[in-house]
Amino acid sequence: MTAPSRPRLKSITSTPGQPPAAEPAAPRPAVGEPKGAARQGVPPALRPDQHPARDRYPVAWLTVTAPYGGMPMAASQCWCGWDHDAIGHAQVRALIEAHATHRTTCPLRNLREGRAAA
Repeated sequence: MTAPSRPRLKSITSTPGQPPAAEPAAPRPAVGEPKGAARQGVPPALRPDQHPARDRYPVAWLTVTAPYGGMPMAASQCWCGWDHDAIGHAQVRALIEAHATHRTTCPLRNLREGRAAA
């Protein structure tokens, strides 16, 4: 008996050592308005201020954070420079009272010259 002949293996093609060079991409088409389109439009009309100034605006803030089952915290801030923090039930209550007192004594909220002049 003779040994069966082995089938011929396919030949493996060799791969080049360097990848082929990439070709440059084609230029993209221009999208949007043509150049100078803004100059062709109507100039914007100037309108009066939609929100005229009022006599009321925020000057002082009191922020109280009391997470459920956690320690309460508070912060009191004012444009005049008043800036206080408190942690704990008693200190937060005291800061709330101090903030209310500051509202009556703040120089930004109580302009004495303006009231006297009026």
